[in-house]
Amino acid sequence: MKRLTALRTRMRVRDEAGQTSFEYLGIAVVIAVIIGVLAGTTDIGTTVLNGILDKIQDIIDAG
Repeated sequence: MKRLTALRTRMRVRDEAGQTSFEYLGIAVVIAVIIGVLAGTTDIGTTVLNGILDKIQDIIDAG
């Protein structure tokens, strides 16, 4: 009985392991949309967008 319970627990953990990645992806998409809207409508959005693009370029140049 204990082995069966342990097996079920391990299977549930494996099934849920990829879920966190999808949650983070969803959050990233929402943030990207908000920044995109702000970038097109306000100076603050443009500043944030330029800052993000600069950091991405720094990462690319470092690699």
